[in-house]
Amino acid sequence: MMEDWKEHKFSEIADFPPKIKMEKGKEYPFVLMDEVDAGFKYVRASFTKIYDGSGAKFENGDTLFARITPSLENGKIAQIKDIDRPAFGSTEFFVFRGKKNVSDCDFIYYLSKTDWFRQNAINSFVGASGRQRADAKFVGKTILKVPPLHIQQKIAKILSSYDDLIETNLQRIKLLDELAQNTFNEMYSANKEFEEVNLGSLIGHEIGGGWGNDELTDEFNKPAYVIRGTDIDELPNGKLEKVPFRYHKKSNLASRKLQDGDIIFEVSGGSSYEGVAKTLLVTEELLKQFDNAVMPASFCKLARPGKREYSSFLFLFLRFLRNIRGTEVFEIRSASNIVNYNWTAFLKFQKVKKPSDDVLEKFNAIVEPIYKQIYILGNQNQYLKEARDILLPRLMTGMIDVSEINTELSMAAEDGVEYGKVENI
Repeated sequence: MMEDWKEHKFSEIADFPPKIKMEKGKEYPFVLMDEVDAGFKYVRASFTKIYDGSGAKFENGDTLFARITPSLENGKIAQIKDIDRPAFGSTEFFVFRGKKNVSDCDFIYYLSKTDWFRQNAINSFVGASGRQRADAKFVGKTILKVPPLHIQQKIAKILSSYDDLIETNLQRIKLLDELAQNTFNEMYSANKEFEEVNLGSLIGHEIGGGWGNDELTDEFNKPAYVIRGTDIDELPNGKLEKVPFRYHKKSNLASRKLQDGDIIFEVSGGSSYEGVAKTLLVTEELLKQFDNAVMPASFCKLARPGKREYSSFLFLFLRFLRNIRGTEVFEIRSASNIVNYNWTAFLKFQKVKKPSDDVLEKFNAIVEPIYKQIYILGNQNQYLKEARDILLPRLMTGMIDVSEINTELSMAAEDGVEYGKVENI
């Protein structure tokens, strides 16, 4: 019941920041701002670092809340997971934790994700333009209407059911992707009698991407989404929302419109430490997730194998080559550390061992269903995120009375995945 919801200052319901002891000179898990993804609940520490006394400190279950522009506007908020000791990260994080017997850690996370809480923090920005930061005292004094602890826990459980399914799907995608790559590695290294050919001989159509126009005009009148190098790692996980939607000349789109079996290859724009040569396998399951045509961006190449049967093989070969740093010989690094790729030389001189037809058939029978499943799981994540984001403001304002709910909404997570009917939740 809404009458049970009481007004509190945020600092009264959350430990902000929580008290954590760490020793200077010791090594602890570390989280970068770049590792926080606005679309997913959890973040993990990918490496360790010597603690020098600076940085936001946190433990499992704490919420990391970006306090600086534009990270805050972009929704960089996550809950730390899977650390077995204290950790630290960017000084640009606020750290929130549920207060014992007062608030639930998951509820605090979802509260911080609401548009009004985030906008309130944005309204407190101080500092020079471009490097503004939310004011901690202002955020701590924010007045919020909050339900009793048992209602908080129920709300958090419903919303977490969606995020936990997303997390499970992400883990399955990762394992499936590793299985496909390992299948290729074993097949490619075990067969010594494959015919060696130039990579370009297996490509039937290749062309640079495009960028188009952000507005519809008489000349730029064909709509299409544009996949950039920065989108390549995200798309298998079901993160399509950042892919730009643009307008293109009819002739430009016609030769670049992606189809099942195409490969996108990044040829420019990579960072100095990461390089370029990232690849994406385009499948029918991926293309169905877009409501318009799709093409590669101008810093990428479209590579269409001469035969569709070679798509998965060539994609995994290109990834294998990048993993062993075999693509680096064709990188062109400028004095300003911008990395480009000698695509023409790559197609002409790069050798690849071409499998026999029977080996390729057996290989595709294993690998192609894997990538079909990967994109199905990614699509499910899209539905789950949409359903969660619809529910979040309704639950956090008491619009939906959770005291009358048993398991219907948490079960709706699976229904939304199966039927895609998130609008009916």
